[in-house]
Amino acid sequence: MSLTRLLSYVGWPAATGLLLALLVLVLFPQLRGQLPGANGEQQPFALKAGNGLRNGQWSGPVSYADAVKRATPAVVSILTYKKLKRSRLADDPLFRHFFNQSDIPQQTRMQAALGSGVIVSTSGYLLTNNHVISGAEDINVLLRDGREAQARLVGTDTESDLAVLKIELDDLTAINFGDPGSAQVGDVVLAIGNPFGVGQTVTQGIISATGRDGADLRLSALESNFIQTDAAINPGNSGGALTDAYGNLLGINTAIWDRTSRANSVGIGFAIPADTAMKVLDDIIEFGHVIRGWLGIEARQLSPQLAQSFNLNSTNGVIITRIYNNGPAHLAGLLPGDVITHINHLPVGDGRQGMLQIAQSRPGASVDIEVLRNGVAQTIEAVIGTKPLPARPVAG
Repeated sequence: MSLTRLLSYVGWPAATGLLLALLVLVLFPQLRGQLPGANGEQQPFALKAGNGLRNGQWSGPVSYADAVKRATPAVVSILTYKKLKRSRLADDPLFRHFFNQSDIPQQTRMQAALGSGVIVSTSGYLLTNNHVISGAEDINVLLRDGREAQARLVGTDTESDLAVLKIELDDLTAINFGDPGSAQVGDVVLAIGNPFGVGQTVTQGIISATGRDGADLRLSALESNFIQTDAAINPGNSGGALTDAYGNLLGINTAIWDRTSRANSVGIGFAIPADTAMKVLDDIIEFGHVIRGWLGIEARQLSPQLAQSFNLNSTNGVIITRIYNNGPAHLAGLLPGDVITHINHLPVGDGRQGMLQIAQSRPGASVDIEVLRNGVAQTIEAVIGTKPLPARPVAG
């Protein structure tokens, strides 16, 4: 076949294809951004808003920079100092038997420790963990903007491992609050703190679980509503902020899962929900200690065997084993052997959430307690009290 005939044979289809392509571009201009680039790679919709275009450069689909800028001014580094007695030969009883060294002064040294905290009010109140400042004789707070202040310890709560500090500085930025109760597994979160003393650091992850029980985790004997996250939390992060993707506070970073004694992050960290932490702060500021509701009972979870003996189809509930004399439950008419199934119409489950609900209630509040007594369901109204010093229980 001659070259002229070949060009004639191929030319018309090629020309027709080019004309069709030009016609499509004229009729559908939105497709221009999807055409291959000079190197043949697919190009993004560079002209569409909201796709991360910055200064004419494609920066990826998502950035948390705005959330970080919003939250980090309220997250501080905490440096504490405590005095430690230095061991010496003169303290050995055998040495003292042969040598009179009683006049040698006791030597001490200062131990420094690092942690994090969160400014929760522009008046200077901070939240951190109790274990961050426990035993400290001097507490210094370093702000994101470089300012430094000595902190006053307002109060602590060992049961929740929280502490409240106060600094006297102007123009403080308080963190914005989110809604821990609406947090869901899979939500993006940011952990902000000062791990290993390297300086303020942000790590990103998701919420791995909610409502983790503190007793099972050996974190707390009372609180049972921890937020679990895989955002990296390391030594020094304690007391720092766990925020949502918009920089709103969801919790106070408190602990990591570690069974190696190396205290390194393994992707399982825990935070105290912000609403729980703020209740602790409010109580400490107002009363000097945390006020927790009390029902005045001792109870145990229903086992399958116990549930069967009570002719119950589930193990939802707790059986009262003891009632404290003149306590709220005693005054309301509850009896040993009653099975509590609901508190304010909410199932008590294995009892932990029910007891947490009581603990978080204000003394004087009324609660409806649904019980099974001798197989008969009834509702008893009780008035929450304040947990007193150990009292003598009524035999049950």
